[in-house]
Amino acid sequence: MTNKPAPAAALQGSLLRSIQHFFRLQASGGILLLLASAAALICANTDLAPLYHHLWEIPVRFNIGSFIIDKTLHDLVNDGLMAVFFFLVGLEIKREVLAGELSTRKKAVLPISAALGGMLAPALLYAAFNAGGAGVHGWGIPMATDIAFALGVLALLGKRVPIGLVVFLTALAIADDLGAVLVIALFYGGQIAPAPLMIGAVIVTLSVALNRAGVRSTLVYGLLGVVLWLAFLKSGVHATVAGILLAMTIPTRTALTEAQFDHRVRQLIDQFTVRNDRRSALERDQAQQTIIRQIEMASHEIEPPLQRIEHHLHPWVTFAIVPIFAFANAGVDISAQALTSAVSDPVTLGVAVGLVVGKQIGVMLFSWIPVRLGWAELPAGATWRHLYGVSWLAGIGFTMSLFITYLAFSDQHLIEQAKIGILLASLIAGVVGYGILATVSRR
Repeated sequence: MTNKPAPAAALQGSLLRSIQHFFRLQASGGILLLLASAAALICANTDLAPLYHHLWEIPVRFNIGSFIIDKTLHDLVNDGLMAVFFFLVGLEIKREVLAGELSTRKKAVLPISAALGGMLAPALLYAAFNAGGAGVHGWGIPMATDIAFALGVLALLGKRVPIGLVVFLTALAIADDLGAVLVIALFYGGQIAPAPLMIGAVIVTLSVALNRAGVRSTLVYGLLGVVLWLAFLKSGVHATVAGILLAMTIPTRTALTEAQFDHRVRQLIDQFTVRNDRRSALERDQAQQTIIRQIEMASHEIEPPLQRIEHHLHPWVTFAIVPIFAFANAGVDISAQALTSAVSDPVTLGVAVGLVVGKQIGVMLFSWIPVRLGWAELPAGATWRHLYGVSWLAGIGFTMSLFITYLAFSDQHLIEQAKIGILLASLIAGVVGYGILATVSRR
């Protein structure tokens, strides 16, 4: 029997399986995300454009007494569905910090440093293009990396890509997500309303207290999450931050220790295999079904709630929420006239150059420094050429970049220019990154 604490052992024991499952999900999700984006572009550039734009402006109104939510369908996607997306991001961050690639200094230095460089350089390049201009507030747009698209590109290369490179890119993107969340919370909120914010603080405190008290019911945390989201929706802090905060309070401890689980299951299996000829076949079958249900309950209690929620939520986010978000937000005019105008627009240039050039510079420089100083090592099986290919893939900033665009700008023209920059940069970064990694793999 291992001497490690049960929670850490339970998380670490399934880490490799989680990474493989995560990689498969994100790779498949990347394909669906691409299809949803293509559908949005087709709708926005054909006779369907009026219907497409009208769809997302449909008003949606809820009220409970004096509490009123008056939004458009587009707002509900960006503020509501994306809160679930950020909740999952928070679970992934917590898992990686506790038992994954960010759990120790040796593991965390390289991806965190690379993510930091991959945020700073793009932001600085964007600011250089837009200093003093109307689009200066959009400096956070090129900071993000889209993990679904990036891992989708790696999936096209199959087993030719070292697993260490996949783990590195995953950890980099998750660290990048953490940085994006901080940027959104600190710089892209609205006017603060103290009362709803205090309610949100009380809900977070209550959730932490329930965690410490040993409450592991996902229903309880789900109900608290709804109230927390409603509070943040009215607080001036973006509602999606509620998802991150709730994720930080989800329990990672198991209800049973490894020893207790082993003892209970062995007893149940012994009871299951005992034959009693004096009982009828129906009686034996009913007794065995009861034992099977008890084993299922024990298996449920040995799995940390965080891991269980993440496992069940991943397919919904990957195959439903993110594609819906892409379909709602990727529709932009890409006519020859619009593209010609965008080429000289500082917002488009700042986003595109930030993602394509800034990500390369930031990821490579901030990876080279800790490796050169002996603080970190290259991912297992990977070379500097592999890392350079990944630095291009980090320039695919689709989902999070689109999300920050709507937080940064209210002017529709600026939003359209930023979208074009995101789409062009993501296309270039994905194609070139794939080409580099394919060449390295053949060698």
